[in-house]
Amino acid sequence: MIDVKLLCKRAKAASLKMAILEPGVKTKALRSMAKALINKSSYIITENAKDVKNAIKKNFSKALIDRLTLDEKRIIAMADSLVEISKLKDPVGQVLETRSRPNALLIKKVRVPIGVILVIYESRPNVTSDCVGLSLKSGNCIILRGGSEAINSNTAIFEILNREALNNKLPDGAITMIKDTDRKIVNALLSQEGLIDLVMPRGGESLIREVSRNSRIPVIKHYKGVCHTYVDKAADLKMAEKICFNAKVQRPGVCNAMETMLVDKKIAKKFLPRMIERFKDANVEIRGCSETIKIVSGIKRANEKDWYAEYLDLILSIKVVNNIDEAIAHIMKYGSYHSDAIVTGDKKAAEKFLNEVDSACVYVNASTRFTDGGQFGKGAEIGISTDKIHARGPVGVEELTSYKYVVYGKGQIRK
Repeated sequence: MIDVKLLCKRAKAASLKMAILEPGVKTKALRSMAKALINKSSYIITENAKDVKNAIKKNFSKALIDRLTLDEKRIIAMADSLVEISKLKDPVGQVLETRSRPNALLIKKVRVPIGVILVIYESRPNVTSDCVGLSLKSGNCIILRGGSEAINSNTAIFEILNREALNNKLPDGAITMIKDTDRKIVNALLSQEGLIDLVMPRGGESLIREVSRNSRIPVIKHYKGVCHTYVDKAADLKMAEKICFNAKVQRPGVCNAMETMLVDKKIAKKFLPRMIERFKDANVEIRGCSETIKIVSGIKRANEKDWYAEYLDLILSIKVVNNIDEAIAHIMKYGSYHSDAIVTGDKKAAEKFLNEVDSACVYVNASTRFTDGGQFGKGAEIGISTDKIHARGPVGVEELTSYKYVVYGKGQIRK
């Protein structure tokens, strides 16, 4: 087994150099990485094809294979993300607050990198480049441990990015990939308190719970995305149809896709027949409450587990609710504090929803599919946090920093 402690010590040493690296050096490195991804795209696709072939042999779900697959378009998107990240304002050294005290002490609250970030992830090889870009821009070092299902893709991307990092004078150890897929290595990494500063797991709920349970290092979590869209009685129904269809069908295998649609009973009979017909035309399996089944026949009855489910597939639960209060209560009971939306023309209803739904991202008249670092202007995200402490929602460069207090004196002593 690889020497985990040695790799972590190297990353920790490199993090001291990364913290004081000039912004221009990071920008140049990120843009070189973007170009290299494009130039080496055929190699990445060849290596990715090995992973996809293995996934098909193992009968992985269509959603997982979709997340795993890379093509020219997705590689261009990866490169574009690195370019966008390079354009962001460098957060390191940003003064968040300044206070001048009566004793003439000048106190500044200044952004600093977190240090060494461990990312444990599954399936999606584009996560490799996104995490590298965000970590480097925020002055951090990163240790990557991807899943065995994407090992060829992840390794190819890492090799390309690390070569460019070293060519652009970033410290050796700024990017580390654990290529050994032995599960014991994860527990060894999670015990490196003092060398690793933060753990970010990205993957299924079971992975995240296992990491959280075993880690001796702080963890930013994203358990699952049980996202809701509530169609209010005052909704523009054409708009609602468009939003709900996009939220479920555009890419069902991702965490910001809608899993449950809530519909006010006052418009349910008018809205549901056409909406469900459109979903069925797109091969969406509908699981409805008793009221939904009365309005549209031939639908599978939803059970209690369905309201908690993150399907990550073309499956949708539908519930007819009496009013906005019942919709909010349903979301707060069954949701995962990720992303939830209301479609309405009533400003009071919109404000009520925004104020009372305690999720990381809440929407009025827009699809939950926008919960994404790139869509939020962050270039990408290292993960989407459903925690409330330190970071919430898409985790970008600002969320990958902490702060310290810099205090200027003129000989003051405390009496």
